[in-house]
Amino acid sequence: MILHALLVAVATLGVGLALAFALRLLPTLRLQLAGLAVLAVVLPLAAVLLSGWVMFHMGDDKKILAVMALAALTAIVAALVVARSVADAIDRVREASAELAGGDLESRAPETGPVEVAQLAASFNDMAENLHRLFDMRRELVAWASHDLRTPLANMQAMLEALEDELGSPEEYVPALREQVGVLSGLVDDLFELAKIDAGALTLELHRLPVAPVVSSSIRGVEAEARLRGVHLASDVDETATARYAPEKVERVLMNLLTNALRHTPSDGSVAVRVESTSDEVQVAVEDTGDGLGSEARERMFDRFWRGDRSRTTPGAGLGLAIARGLVEAHGGRIWAEEREGGGARVCFTLPAD
Repeated sequence: MILHALLVAVATLGVGLALAFALRLLPTLRLQLAGLAVLAVVLPLAAVLLSGWVMFHMGDDKKILAVMALAALTAIVAALVVARSVADAIDRVREASAELAGGDLESRAPETGPVEVAQLAASFNDMAENLHRLFDMRRELVAWASHDLRTPLANMQAMLEALEDELGSPEEYVPALREQVGVLSGLVDDLFELAKIDAGALTLELHRLPVAPVVSSSIRGVEAEARLRGVHLASDVDETATARYAPEKVERVLMNLLTNALRHTPSDGSVAVRVESTSDEVQVAVEDTGDGLGSEARERMFDRFWRGDRSRTTPGAGLGLAIARGLVEAHGGRIWAEEREGGGARVCFTLPAD
């Protein structure tokens, strides 16, 4: 009879441990905890029934208590096994977050374990990737801003030294100095505009107005450059299109897009502005017949200081499209770039109709 009791005890322990390890295979924490609750109830009841069988054959209360104690111990072990499994998965995320907080931007958490923990790890990894990208952008911002500030400053320093050494006359260098001051002033204004956009401090006075006048004004602003480059300007505007926007800001967006399109359009090419309206929004598109967009350009052309010309001989600081994106989004619109049908590039943005 003692052998029977031992068999009942060992069987209860074995079944309990097997079920405990099986709980770890359940996909979610909710299911694991629910399974643990069921195990904690069912296993002691099963042990009681087996104990009754033992009692019927043995008549030994101490053996019965031993079997029940073993069943309870098995339930505790099962709880510890499940808790350890959950704790290990969470610890892996905690360790990765500690490494990230310590400055290791490459740290990532393994996306394993129960569904909830795996989702937590995936969200952490997305956050870490975005943080890494932001730090890269900050480094690029410092490097590129330093470059674009250093060039006009070096030019001004050289001209001032020439004046001090009487190697040139003020009439010769003052206009050039004024031009370099204008370049620096424009760069500082652009950086200040971006800072306001990033801080959400940009104030817009929105008015419900036709879009056609601001398109016409923008085209007139680049006519001289287009004529110099031998590029044809055209427009196809829905005269009835009206939107809520700040005219001076949208004109700046259009000027930036038109200037960028002209720089990438060869002589005898064309640049066109097209405006279409729907019940919800007005879409403005600037199209050119240039070389089109590569995959990197489509992804990064709205990043600040990014320019497709790696030699950096293209005029400007590379902030125009970044400012355009910020201004459009401040209006509640969208901006994107795509290949133009028939060749070239097409940059579109939307404005709310109401």
